[in-house]
Amino acid sequence: MQELIHRPRRLRSSVAMRDLVAEARLDSRMLVQPHFVVPGSGISDEIGAMPGIDHQSADRLVETVGRDLELGIRACLLFGVPDENVKAPDGSGAAADDNLVSQAVSALKKAFGDSLLVMTDVCLCAYTDHGHCGLVVDGKIDNDATLPHLAAMALAHARAGADVVAPSDMMDGRVAAIRDTLDGDGLVDVASMSYSVKFASAYYGPFREAAHSAPTQGDRKSHQMDTRNRREALLEAELDVEEGADILMVKPALAFLDIVADLREAFPNPLAVYNVSGEYSMVKAAAERGWVDERAVVLENWHAFRRAGADILITYHGRQALAEGWL
Repeated sequence: MQELIHRPRRLRSSVAMRDLVAEARLDSRMLVQPHFVVPGSGISDEIGAMPGIDHQSADRLVETVGRDLELGIRACLLFGVPDENVKAPDGSGAAADDNLVSQAVSALKKAFGDSLLVMTDVCLCAYTDHGHCGLVVDGKIDNDATLPHLAAMALAHARAGADVVAPSDMMDGRVAAIRDTLDGDGLVDVASMSYSVKFASAYYGPFREAAHSAPTQGDRKSHQMDTRNRREALLEAELDVEEGADILMVKPALAFLDIVADLREAFPNPLAVYNVSGEYSMVKAAAERGWVDERAVVLENWHAFRRAGADILITYHGRQALAEGWL
């Protein structure tokens, strides 16, 4: 038998050895926990399609985020879920002085200051009575008419103390519109994390229950990306970088690792992935039935995101992972 010179198995010989040479590493500091904020007080109601994730009023949110901080989750992403009577054709409630997200941001920053990084989702879908991400004119989304409304929403969040605003609407030019508005108000240090590559995905189903934001008619394929496209993702990301995006994002994560790798290769910006509601709920459902090992599947997915080039993991599993010692 020929003597073997190269034996890759040497570096797999023990847990300590495998940990030493691992190429993709996970750290609690890269996790972002999403939250759904509702009106009222004393409210914490589990979302049926997303076990372990709640609708919470601002007071209960502060309690939850405080526990998350103790676990090691130092960043959160907020989504507003307003009452139906707040919704309007132009989504104006998103930028109102008393909007849900701004109230939650103020409460969190008062409680935790700079120890917590607060990110806010910027999109009109939860605030429009038609459920679309922009203003609808003659049955179509009016891209340019939507931009001032998105900028006003981002400004309201930033004035309340948000560290990062995250436009998810996929309107052309929204990153520049938001950046110009923030800078014009002196908020030059508020960062933007653009949902640069957001696909019109079937994985969003549970989220739309959580955010009460499903369109009343039609779909979002005229502005969210076609799942069949790859080169287009580079164009979308390049435009966002040119417009001043600080952090790029790919959403969903699991089915689009090729896109994550492409963006990592093409741009130096920090890169986030959104491990979305459908990905979360599928794992939860299978684990509850004993079909998969939840911890093993989640960590395998997270390592795939990191291996593809992601720096930031937005995930509903963050709290559970740290509470149960998965990392």
